[in-house]
Amino acid sequence: MNVATILKSKGRDVATIAPDATINDAVLLLRRRRIGALVIGGHGSGIAGILSERDIVRALADYGARIFDLPVSALMTRRVIACVPEDSVSDLMAEMTAHRIRHLPVMKDGALVGIVSIGDVVKHHVDAVEHEADAMRQFIASA
Repeated sequence: MNVATILKSKGRDVATIAPDATINDAVLLLRRRRIGALVIGGHGSGIAGILSERDIVRALADYGARIFDLPVSALMTRRVIACVPEDSVSDLMAEMTAHRIRHLPVMKDGALVGIVSIGDVVKHHVDAVEHEADAMRQFIASA
């Protein structure tokens, strides 16, 4: 199973926000979309950064409520780790674990084509394990 399979079932919609939007705008968008991260649009189809709930909570603890008027670019992670549709679920699990991240934008030919969360990865991993277990049960029952 790979990223393309995950995107096929969950869709390719990605919530994005401009680097000059405020953190308050980002918080409202995160809540409205019921998601944990936003991709920050760059020039053209590139990615300027990513902003997660964790980034906001950490900044809130450090700087207090004044963060809400800051631009998204002040808190976003600029070094974005991304994946490609051909990456396997096990590759994603390794990347997410190694870098302690929960969201990976999906890039193809330099363009943003989706985003995968740790929840997506776990769901598809569990589905694959259940499918394998069902196949084994059917094999045993028919023997």
